[in-house]
Amino acid sequence: MSSNRLSGEPQGKHQSRKATASGWIGSALEYYDFFIYATAAALIFPQIFFPKGDPQIAIIASLATYGVGYVARPIGALVLGHWGDTHGRKHVLLVCMFLMGFSTVAVGLLPTYDQVGLWAPALLVLMRLIQGFAVAGEISGASSMILEHAPFGRRGFFASFTLQGVQAGQILAAAVFLPLAHYMDKDAFNSWGWRIPFLLSFLVIVAGYIIRREVHETPAFAEVDKSGKVPKAPVIQAVTESWRDMLRVLLCSLMNVIPVVATIFGAAYAVQPGYGINFEKDVYLWIPVVGNIVAVIVIPFVGNLSDKVGRRLPIAIGALGSGLLAFGYLYAISIHNMPLAFVMSILMWGVVYQGYNAVFPSFYPEMFPTRTRVSGMAISQNIGTAITALLPALFVAVAPPGAANIPLTIGAITLAICAIAAVSALTARETFRVQMKDLGNVDAVPVPAAEYERLRAQAMDDGRMTRATA
Repeated sequence: MSSNRLSGEPQGKHQSRKATASGWIGSALEYYDFFIYATAAALIFPQIFFPKGDPQIAIIASLATYGVGYVARPIGALVLGHWGDTHGRKHVLLVCMFLMGFSTVAVGLLPTYDQVGLWAPALLVLMRLIQGFAVAGEISGASSMILEHAPFGRRGFFASFTLQGVQAGQILAAAVFLPLAHYMDKDAFNSWGWRIPFLLSFLVIVAGYIIRREVHETPAFAEVDKSGKVPKAPVIQAVTESWRDMLRVLLCSLMNVIPVVATIFGAAYAVQPGYGINFEKDVYLWIPVVGNIVAVIVIPFVGNLSDKVGRRLPIAIGALGSGLLAFGYLYAISIHNMPLAFVMSILMWGVVYQGYNAVFPSFYPEMFPTRTRVSGMAISQNIGTAITALLPALFVAVAPPGAANIPLTIGAITLAICAIAAVSALTARETFRVQMKDLGNVDAVPVPAAEYERLRAQAMDDGRMTRATA
């Protein structure tokens, strides 16, 4: 260790800011695609892609197609994780962008159930499978790219922008639907208006390519590639060497239950006729918009906090706190109290959940060595989210329209899942003071606290100087 720098660590003068901007914008655009499907699955697809005989069956079927995208994610993680660890982070992110953009545009061109019968839901499922496959490599690839470009002591802060981009993409998705749902005639919206957000995804393909082609490959991957240590089968190596950490990531990823409750089941519970709540669709769409606006503000602060206190504590607090707040959010919907639903949504999803959401983009990839980082994170995270994505259909099944104590039933399941995630995070080793070259090594010795704080302060000063001279 030198007196001023750690050898092998990227410095502020590298592409840390360009990589972060690329990860932010790319994630925002790609998750715009993913979330417009989620919004449409809750608000419009039950009426146009499925038989109209039984509203409950239509809701379950529509939410199940949302879950199908997550089922495809472990398969995409295997393929795209392998690609990211053998060909580089930049290449896999471009592949993800093209697959997501084309499949989303295709959804906007699909015929409805009234036009082609059962072919409509079948084609919808196929496009959702491609979406799920494509998005499987986005978070792990973008998080790894930003992390490996970030200066030591600032990895949590920079990596958090991956998820800030995801939240911004969700704001954009809901914001596109808001004027359409509010100003368009209902018949026109159900006929063709809902297609506009999907067709706009063509811009994702163009914008994403322009942005991501400008970023260099990460120094960490370039070093592994130059040394000839790129594994032929990174998936097998990840499972063999890091299965305990992969299990931790899988269990922590069950925290996806919170956005599922907030935006998927919560939306169906609030607006679908069978439940009798009857919130207006355009009004209810403001809940995820406001919650995500708050999240965009909170995320970098929590990411920066994780560089000071570590990764595990914010994740555990965020998991347990948001799980408890799920009761209040669902209760507010059940008593038809829109202002209270807004408050609960903001607290649960916009603030407390960010203890997990802002930190996992650094916490997960730091568990793995460079040679298997994308595979290790992608596979385990996507299996975890695949499990939680099937929960909306399960929630409707165990708490169907007319059932008693829906908030208590769904809230209890949510809290139990969050508790599992919190315990899993607390069993992991702390990594925020571990050097890049030692990440993934269970015997790695962290940089002493005093030295770490000095280097972190120096990285922040370098960043301020870079902005001042830009």
